[in-house]
Amino acid sequence: MHIPAYAHDTIRAALPGMPTSRQVGALDCCLCDEPFGEDRGAVPLGPTPTSGLFACGPCLTRLVRRARRSRDARLVRDAERARTEASVWEAECERYLAGVTSVREAAEAVAGLVAEGDVEPLRIAWLYVSLESAYTWTPEEVPEPPASVGSDTSALRDERFRLGLEMISVREAVADRLVYHLINEAAPAEPDFCEELECAEDCSGRHDTEHIDCGPDTIFEDLATHGVEIERPDGVPTPAPPPERPDRAIDDNDLVDVLTHFGIDADDTETVVSAAAVGLLAVSWRDGPLEEICAAERGPSAAEVLAQSVDLYRRARAALLAARDEGPEALLAFQAVASDLDLPWAGGSDFTLRGCGEPTEEFVKNVDDRVWYTSEVMREQGWRTGVLQRAASSVVVAPAHFGMPGWPTTVASTLKHLAALDRSEAPTALADLAQVETALLEAPDRLGVEALDWIVGRSPLSPW
Repeated sequence: MHIPAYAHDTIRAALPGMPTSRQVGALDCCLCDEPFGEDRGAVPLGPTPTSGLFACGPCLTRLVRRARRSRDARLVRDAERARTEASVWEAECERYLAGVTSVREAAEAVAGLVAEGDVEPLRIAWLYVSLESAYTWTPEEVPEPPASVGSDTSALRDERFRLGLEMISVREAVADRLVYHLINEAAPAEPDFCEELECAEDCSGRHDTEHIDCGPDTIFEDLATHGVEIERPDGVPTPAPPPERPDRAIDDNDLVDVLTHFGIDADDTETVVSAAAVGLLAVSWRDGPLEEICAAERGPSAAEVLAQSVDLYRRARAALLAARDEGPEALLAFQAVASDLDLPWAGGSDFTLRGCGEPTEEFVKNVDDRVWYTSEVMREQGWRTGVLQRAASSVVVAPAHFGMPGWPTTVASTLKHLAALDRSEAPTALADLAQVETALLEAPDRLGVEALDWIVGRSPLSPW
């Protein structure tokens, strides 16, 4: 049986930590622990064709299918991210060029006024100071495009270089020392702001100015008083919008078709909201940065991820239902918990994101961005469209997660494996399989991290 390269990691992760003698002897499948026979052939997994571990075709087919779905979903996410990053990059370039160009034009205007000689020295000094303030507010470094875009930044660098040359010309015309000397000498003996300072009893009323920050906009207002109008950027530069934006209308019919294809009735509100909660959890919490945190030395175990994901699923579902009546702002309740760095995880775990020792800024930003995006969809196209969209994403990225129609099947398969195992040394919470089944179906985190860890390592149960 051919095993594609993209499935190696998935299969390797499913291998038992302590294989039995029958598994090593090619008598039982190392994945499902079922004996080999005429209908269940042994496929060698290495290190040689005659030694190591062996698995059956159905198990390998299932894992290859899972790996393929994961790979395809990752490719889709990467493509969406690339399109989003390109859109954000283009907007960032426009903002950068607008800011740099307007300041360069202001510098040319100041140099022209200095050359004409019609403006009094004190006024020139203030123009120079406000120009330097605007120049300071312009980004010093040319923004670099994301790897997925790879655009040429030569136009941005050229504009920044031209601004630098123009500022040199202005500084040559208006020497910094002379500017502040003129300002200080022209100050009145009793300035208005003297009363606001804690002055000594023998204060003469003179307070020399050493640094003035007029902000990014004063230069344009000052030039306007001299008849020079320059189109300026809209106030202080603002951060780029979140990387995911609803750039086009979402067609409800397309989403309904996707859900119907995966066996979900789009008219069943309870089922759709449950799937949407899984989708919101997957794209905002599970996707991306959490994988790096889990791979860290002090990262959470698979059982801890499972317990926390179940708890957050319930919160996401409650937030989505609340958003129907209270508006998209209700999703902030889920966002606050999902991005809480100090909150101990569910299932009795003492793990916290802040204690993992890994950077968490990108993780928090991802949660905020994805929840914001879902809120924007609801705000622009209605609650049902937002729910349908997140439900459609769940059937692709997390079809067997708790809360999805496929979860009972996963639980049944898990119970079958547990029933065949020796549970004499298992946690006491796993003694009664009937109670274990009920807990897995209703609230897996209720079993606790220790019991879930034992199950995850010996059955098909996994966080996703």
